[in-house]
Amino acid sequence: MGDIGIADLVSYRALLKAGSAEWHALDECCHITISRFFRDIHVFEMLRTRVLPDIASRAKREGRDARIWSAGCASGEEVYTLKLLWDLEIASTCPDVAVSLTATDIDATMLARARRACFEATSLHELPRHLVTQAFDRAGDLYCMKPLHREGINFLHQDLRTHSPTYCFDLILCRYVAFTYFSLPLQKQVLGRIVDRLLPRGYLAIGTHEKLPNDDPRLSRLTDTSQLFQKAELSDGRDAQNVGAVKSNCSGRHEQSASAFSPIAPARLDELRWAKDFRARE
Repeated sequence: MGDIGIADLVSYRALLKAGSAEWHALDECCHITISRFFRDIHVFEMLRTRVLPDIASRAKREGRDARIWSAGCASGEEVYTLKLLWDLEIASTCPDVAVSLTATDIDATMLARARRACFEATSLHELPRHLVTQAFDRAGDLYCMKPLHREGINFLHQDLRTHSPTYCFDLILCRYVAFTYFSLPLQKQVLGRIVDRLLPRGYLAIGTHEKLPNDDPRLSRLTDTSQLFQKAELSDGRDAQNVGAVKSNCSGRHEQSASAFSPIAPARLDELRWAKDFRARE
């Protein structure tokens, strides 16, 4: 605020309400950039032992690829963790099943970093040491993902507040973004789009200290965890056997261009949850 000669939050809020171009600068300050490999390792252990094997088995029965979406991927540690688990754990038991991963974020700078796939040691401190040796090449002080573990990942510049990918997923991870920093009405909108994008019997993962904004009847919480949910089968009892029908069911009112992006609009001022510091803290 000092850079633009604003003395207090009241004056800054008035500037934003007037429709100032300052909205874009504020939006840039609100991006969530915290990320690391195996963040909440107990969640990834559940994904490794229960969720991913189930997804692989179902995809194999249905003769299709498995699909995963990391929403708000930041610099990519989450989606690369999933790819490592798939390559080193799932691929050996289901070698005929490929995985397609989509990672979206609002911050183009973070997406560029994610595509480079080179990380500082601090991002890897929860990663088992043998995986560091097995999955990374050293490049000076950085650890770069080996090419095998970069395959099958599509990074998209996308605003989670207004858009979602146009296809459906077996697993969606939306952690430490929407259900921590968005207003309650916006959380409900985002949750609705996310559940629409889940295949029947698909899974949703949220953050350790997060909770969903409402009890969506299509979701049920997995036992032994508060971070994982599963979507119910189709209302007539079908599961994902008819893949074409499922894809048709998942497309519709929320379908948007994958490259679409829009900054915060002045009408959505209250969605920012005004705080002492605009930058998100873990």
